[in-house]
Amino acid sequence: MSRRARGRLAADAGLVVVLAAFVTPLAWLVLASLDAEATLRVRPPDSPTLENFSAVLTDEITFTPMRNSLLLCGGATALTVACAALAAYPLSRFRSRFSRPYLLTILFTTCLPVTAVMVPVYGLFVQINLIDTLYGTALFLAASQLPFAIWLMKNFMDGVPRVLEEAAWTDGASWWQSLLRVVLPLMGPGVSVVAIYSFVMMWGNFFVPFMLLLSPEQMPASVSIFTFFGNYGAVVYGQLAAFSILYSTPVILLYVLVSRRLAGGFALGAAVKG
Repeated sequence: MSRRARGRLAADAGLVVVLAAFVTPLAWLVLASLDAEATLRVRPPDSPTLENFSAVLTDEITFTPMRNSLLLCGGATALTVACAALAAYPLSRFRSRFSRPYLLTILFTTCLPVTAVMVPVYGLFVQINLIDTLYGTALFLAASQLPFAIWLMKNFMDGVPRVLEEAAWTDGASWWQSLLRVVLPLMGPGVSVVAIYSFVMMWGNFFVPFMLLLSPEQMPASVSIFTFFGNYGAVVYGQLAAFSILYSTPVILLYVLVSRRLAGGFALGAAVKG
């Protein structure tokens, strides 16, 4: 066997190992959700059943937490995208010696762990009566995702030719109209990337809603999932797997809905020529 063939074989073996590392948990998730006596072992169920899904499809376990998650993460994502677009526009279109230090500062803030700021944030929320409110928690989630969203949005906005805005200005459009009717429609895939990234990061966030929301009826699904972990290490694995599949469904549907738009990429060449 030649050296090149051995290298290719080693690369293929490495890819198989990586694939197994990703497929094994997913296989357990699907098989355990159909097994009434599921354990941590990856094994086909003796008699597949939908009892686990029937057990978790209740208002208290699934529907109310999922509704809270959609309201919380959906509202925070919309706020993040809107604020990121407004902040990225002057950074992309106007040159200043402070732009790069400002962007580096924004990028640095994404490195700060959320646990480092939760104590003062909790105290602030208590003082201004935002504790145990969905809109207050959504504001903090949006603020925590905003720095990286601005960075991403600015890079996407740089790809939109400025000549298109100048043409709109010649026709009497304001900067606000050029942003809404020229820039943002052309960078649709970029806006989708920012929205998906922000939504996914918020959807899986456990610590922030766990700290800022106190009422059980306001808890999102990322927190209520811990109800499947009982005392003394007891876990209802089948119901946990079924709930996890339901919990991941909105993120998968969101990606499917925008995947065609993402695949289209940026088609700015024809717009410039036109």
